[in-house]
Amino acid sequence: MTTIKVIEKPKLKNAILIEGLPGVGNIGRVAAGYMVEELKAKKFAELYSEWFFPFVMLHKKYKIHLLKNEFYYVKGRKKGQRDIVLLVGDCQSLTPQGHYEVSEKILDFVEDLGVTEIITIGGLATGDLESKKKVIGAVTDDRMLNKYKKYNIDFDAGDKVGYIVGAVGLLLGLWKQRDKDGICLLGQTAGFPIVTDPKAAETVLEVLTRIVNIKLDMKKLDKKVKEMENFIRKVEALQKRALMEITKTGSGDKGQKTDETRYIG
Repeated sequence: MTTIKVIEKPKLKNAILIEGLPGVGNIGRVAAGYMVEELKAKKFAELYSEWFFPFVMLHKKYKIHLLKNEFYYVKGRKKGQRDIVLLVGDCQSLTPQGHYEVSEKILDFVEDLGVTEIITIGGLATGDLESKKKVIGAVTDDRMLNKYKKYNIDFDAGDKVGYIVGAVGLLLGLWKQRDKDGICLLGQTAGFPIVTDPKAAETVLEVLTRIVNIKLDMKKLDKKVKEMENFIRKVEALQKRALMEITKTGSGDKGQKTDETRYIG
């Protein structure tokens, strides 16, 4: 079961959803999280799901923290700005079935709020530390290609990866089924485990801020990344341990291991 706890229901018009959940290089989580901080976005809902990893975290050695995703909003104040909904969180689903359920729940919720377009943010693992940082794009429709090609985005994700796993891709695929538009922004990163890539996140943010017509001070990004990183590392370490236990539990008598999807966009 996946539930959304609504703190307040904002009145939004022609809003755009920006998804930034943990994944390769934690690019989405860093980019969207930085926007939440710098734009002083207001939290209005929390999503909880049985498809998240089965553990709680402990803050200050005693305070229980249940894994969740969070929704924030910012109202467009200037000409050319749209209302923005930001989705950040501790984790993604543990299973393919959970990805579908959580994604549909998110889309039902934001569609009811008046969201008309989605931008998802993820990482494209290159395995190369020295690779030039650039933003790779994928869109739901040719019309979106024409709309966004002026932002210095390389629309050749299909040649580089072929598919996108996790919320980054699935949200857009299911959104398209609703005849709605969206774009995926992938920052190129080395893709090493439990390594956050602030430079790739900054590259994506530079494109993203132009798209939504806002300005951000990037000088604080490195500091914010360090603040986030300890928490992100702790979550990922616990997820690895939990996944090992689940895999052991799911192994058959013949030593067969459950098939797990390793890549999350």
